[in-house]
Amino acid sequence: MQALSNGKIAIDNLSSARDTQTLIKLLKNEKDLNTFDVLDAGTAMRFLTAYFSVASKKEVVLTGTDRMQKRPIGILVNALNSIGAEISYEKEEGYPPLKIKPFKQQISSKISIPGNISSQYISALLMIAPSLPQGLEISIEPPVFSKPYIDMTLGLMQLSGIQYSENENVISIKPQNYQESTQSVESDWSASSYWFSIIAQSKIGEKVFLKGLKSKSFQGDNVIKEISENFGVNFQFEKNGVTLEKRDEIQKQQLILDFKKCPDLAQTILPCAASLNVNLEMTGLESLRIKETDRIAALQNELSKFNCPLTEPEKGSWKLDSSNFTAEEGIEIETYEDHRMAMGFAPLAMKHGIQIKDIEVVNKSYPSYWDDLKLFGFELIEQ
Repeated sequence: MQALSNGKIAIDNLSSARDTQTLIKLLKNEKDLNTFDVLDAGTAMRFLTAYFSVASKKEVVLTGTDRMQKRPIGILVNALNSIGAEISYEKEEGYPPLKIKPFKQQISSKISIPGNISSQYISALLMIAPSLPQGLEISIEPPVFSKPYIDMTLGLMQLSGIQYSENENVISIKPQNYQESTQSVESDWSASSYWFSIIAQSKIGEKVFLKGLKSKSFQGDNVIKEISENFGVNFQFEKNGVTLEKRDEIQKQQLILDFKKCPDLAQTILPCAASLNVNLEMTGLESLRIKETDRIAALQNELSKFNCPLTEPEKGSWKLDSSNFTAEEGIEIETYEDHRMAMGFAPLAMKHGIQIKDIEVVNKSYPSYWDDLKLFGFELIEQ
């Protein structure tokens, strides 16, 4: 949005996370580069695909890591090409790297896109819509997953002067300009979830204060506070953050959860529930298969090490059996080049020492994670 506004939007409180810094670096060096490497930043890949398709004055190549080149992007590319973009594939059809030519003319102002694959496709299209000569009408085919992220995008656009209309699953945005604004980035509820997990596994009376979180938030992952109440976690909002406290024992030994609006919480909640012997019945995990890794398979592999099988008894419905949770000292956790696997399983060290491989993966979203754990009293030994 800042790039599309030609710098009219000022941003405070930007994250030091690698994904954020990668996107900043690529946009700052836009004039000097012809090939843009997003590394493993899926958000940057999706957003820049849309951005370059309408804003670039030259032909560019957009690429990433080997894993990024296995993450599908065909739905977004097809939508952009149907508008008038010229995007082609450098290697395998439907996957990065992409060759993107300068935008010539808009041939359509209406598109339809599935809502159950990635909300980032939709956010990418929404943000460029005001810059298109004819604007854009986006019809989102139900079911719609991660809807809070779509609402977040629209809310931030509105704060920068963009008007839109929404009728059921159709969003219409007319041609218009982003206006001057200053936006302060709210602290990340996804990152805060690991602290909810830590407090859930703590002794009664343990507390932690998380700065910068707001009670009224665009972020869908703020539902972690209500979910964690089932694990005995109390939360109290204060002037500039929230205090978490372990107040009670487990409220329920079985929970039914729908992750459709908050899939990034799965790697926090499932290990936490397992360690607390809470069985889960779940829906809305489908999008986890095309993340940094196949997160469902990764969770199945690692939870099995604690004798907690994660199964899919019928398509679209999963069960976690935590009744026989056991943990031997020093269980080794694979991270699959996925930051959330490392951070989601680390709190299990509250009960038994564990080993986590490739700890640098947290740099993607929470570079200070291990240092913050030390502040809380975790003993970390690098090998």
